[in-house]
Amino acid sequence: EATAVDLGKIDILVCSAGITGPNTTVADYPVADWREVIDVNLNGLFYCNKFVVPFMVKNGYGRIVNIASVAGKEGNPNASAYSASKAGVIGLTKSLGKELAKTEIRVNCVTPAAVKTAIFDQMTQQHIDFMLSKIPIGRFGGISEVASLVCWLASAEASFSTGAVFDVSGGRATY
Repeated sequence: EATAVDLGKIDILVCSAGITGPNTTVADYPVADWREVIDVNLNGLFYCNKFVVPFMVKNGYGRIVNIASVAGKEGNPNASAYSASKAGVIGLTKSLGKELAKTEIRVNCVTPAAVKTAIFDQMTQQHIDFMLSKIPIGRFGGISEVASLVCWLASAEASFSTGAVFDVSGGRATY
């Protein structure tokens, strides 16, 4: 509400917060860590989407871009909570995009492969090496590469895309 008051309206929401959680098997995954990853990565994104939509509906326009991950499409071993939470982001994006399709609000998500950011500080080197080994281009993505796609999806030009999933994965994504 404060944002809408301060800016006069809300046109764009980009949800990109996320934590990795431990790199361990499902059998050994601590339940408290599972809940924290799901709460930040999926529930936090849900709350942001839920509470911004009424402002966009009132304004008659909006763009929501949710950041998921290729891990949500393919699953990463020893990263079950992260993979599951990002799969949930994809499902939420598809549902909300269809719910709002008859409006001028578009909801899409981006599924990057690994992009070297501060999130790497939460991972083991073994997991980082595994992620790199899965990217056919042979390097991590750049922040500007993901940002370019996000900017297009947040623009009026992306008027025919909603409930869609856009890869920026260096060739990793298989579907």
